[in-house]
Amino acid sequence: MDISAGNEREPESGATQGGPSGPARPNFVPDDRPLAQREAERAAQEAAARRRSEPESAGSVRQHPFDVAFGPPEGLPWRRPVPELVTYRRVVLLVIAAVAGLAAGAGAVLLTGSWPLGAVPPLLAVAACAYGWFAVRRDYLTWGFAEGEGDLYITHGLYVRQLVAIPYGRVQFVDVITNPLEQAMGLATVRLFTAAATTDAGIPGLPLDEAVLLRDRLTARSETFSTGL
Repeated sequence: MDISAGNEREPESGATQGGPSGPARPNFVPDDRPLAQREAERAAQEAAARRRSEPESAGSVRQHPFDVAFGPPEGLPWRRPVPELVTYRRVVLLVIAAVAGLAAGAGAVLLTGSWPLGAVPPLLAVAACAYGWFAVRRDYLTWGFAEGEGDLYITHGLYVRQLVAIPYGRVQFVDVITNPLEQAMGLATVRLFTAAATTDAGIPGLPLDEAVLLRDRLTARSETFSTGL
């Protein structure tokens, strides 16, 4: 009797069997990308996983994508003008609205001889002033600046957001300006002038002593970085 058939064992289910074309190969695809690129991608994936896993606190507010895009450079907080800037701009707004409204109203009365028509410009000035009163506050909240290692970052804009990075080496000179009303309120504006006139910028609403210190720092960095170019 042939007992070889009974002694045959079926291959184990966990064993790797080769196909008709040859022995089985492990399911592995080599990564030929540079090491730095693989590490950067892995770090980005780990950071995204940490952000997803971190629970949001009860009082946290989800940031708008534009707030993230126009946010400060990593590791640097925005430094804001002082709140007195809002008061200063509201005073300027009231003066301009009052002068413009009264002058336009008087001109309308002289030209038409109609008092109802003369009341239209002052009413429009009042409406514009009411809108500007709240817009000044919102615009103030968009201002910020940060001193980076090689650039000065300035952001502002209520309707048109803007984020400017000014290399220190491109700054030609920096000055501090203040008008009589700003002087009465202890405020000043730092103005930066670069080789390209389109990149000139200013930081308003700073205390006078802080504006002077900022001017000195920017001037020193401009000299240092321009020497290294």
